[in-house]
Amino acid sequence: MKKKDLLSVADLSAAETEKLIAQALEMKRGTAPQLLSGKILALMFEKPSLRTRVSFEVAVHQLGGYCFYLSPDEVGLGKREPVSDVARVLGRYVHGIIARTFSHENLQMLAKYSTVPVINALSDVEHPCQALADILTVREKKGKLKGLNLAYIGDGNNVAHSLLLVAAQTGINFRIASPPGYAVKDEILQTAKGFAAHSGSQILLTEEPELAVKYADVVYTDVWTSMGQEAEATKRRKDFAGYQVDARLLSLAGKDAVFMHPLPAHHGEEVAIGLLDSQYSVVFDQAENRLHLQKALLAEMLGQG
Repeated sequence: MKKKDLLSVADLSAAETEKLIAQALEMKRGTAPQLLSGKILALMFEKPSLRTRVSFEVAVHQLGGYCFYLSPDEVGLGKREPVSDVARVLGRYVHGIIARTFSHENLQMLAKYSTVPVINALSDVEHPCQALADILTVREKKGKLKGLNLAYIGDGNNVAHSLLLVAAQTGINFRIASPPGYAVKDEILQTAKGFAAHSGSQILLTEEPELAVKYADVVYTDVWTSMGQEAEATKRRKDFAGYQVDARLLSLAGKDAVFMHPLPAHHGEEVAIGLLDSQYSVVFDQAENRLHLQKALLAEMLGQG
């Protein structure tokens, strides 16, 4: 059987995405089957994490498998040791690699040389596990996906890329409002447009948050400055002035709109203080769903044979 990796949402078909969501909902309602019994996974992280690390470790445990954590200092991808060598060595020890990297190129290199599946737990281009869990949350809260309007306010970053792709794949209308110079990558946009041609999804790129949010069913934001961009923080705060999601902006959305954020949040920057505790927020349900989506993903990719 051909090795399957998950580096991008685009590695899944629309049918596979729908199947993962259905399986995740089923696993959330009941006990996870022991589909990873006897399987060992490596969590190789170049960036620190709360939700990604804990949700994957718990997911592997609940599925009956075992995992271990490799810190940046223990691996030193491309510094202490070539990425290709790391991939070939780990493949002799484990059944799968869950990698959180600064560089998407390093992730692609891992997948190229690894003999076992590689899962993208975040790179500078995409965060597919986050976006898939987000869509699971939308399905759970709204009862459907196709035809909903999702407004994303902020940086066209890795989360925005994966969310755009999965929205276009599942028929959600995606609107993103970003300041000049912070739009999503064109190659991601073109792939999303290809998905949208089949699903009926509508995509809107704008610099006006009010336009994006108008009548939205879901309002989403993420940090203005991601890990590795700390030197740009002052400039980014200035560039993103006016892009904060607050009660005024949310009042323009649909009356039953929900607010989402992948966390960690910078309260008082991209999100107004107190909004995570408001009636609109499903942020902590969203965080929990990382666990259930990843259980479904691990079961699908590694639970056979």
